[in-house]
Amino acid sequence: MNEMARTDRDTQLVALITAIQMPLLVYVRSLLPGDPAARDVAQQANAKIWEKRDEFELGTHFRAWAFSIARYEVLNYRKKQARDSKITFSEELQHTMSTELAAVEDDLQEQHEALRSCLQKLHPEQRDLLLHRYANAGTLADYAAQVGRSVGGLKVTLHRLRTALQECIESNMISGRILS
Repeated sequence: MNEMARTDRDTQLVALITAIQMPLLVYVRSLLPGDPAARDVAQQANAKIWEKRDEFELGTHFRAWAFSIARYEVLNYRKKQARDSKITFSEELQHTMSTELAAVEDDLQEQHEALRSCLQKLHPEQRDLLLHRYANAGTLADYAAQVGRSVGGLKVTLHRLRTALQECIESNMISGRILS
């Protein structure tokens, strides 16, 4: 493979890896519930994915391939921890859990996409209020002074926005399942 094609392929793979970071971490955490090493195992899985990148065929199901690597990294981690482990799960239970948790992760992804769609339907001022409240470190009082509204009024607006977003997400989820 020439250098230009290799660079293009690696760029595509970086985009694929980047796109699955949150789902991959959720998946690993679901297989290692309550284990503080879950993030480390997810990073190890990322390293292994990159190491094995030449084995992946572009155009096939990247997420399934990456998740199978992550599952093996979890199994390797559990083998290393077996001496200290107080609870061990059978292979059958691990398989059942990973299958069910992958479905849960799909639901989370669907909810995330529904939320993104619903946020786009809001007025820019409403999105700004939500972003300030949930993404910034500033206080609601600071934002109220900035936009010339009362804190109480902003709290009422936030309550209404959360309710409207929840209804929109549920509606999108239902219509998405009906259309699927």
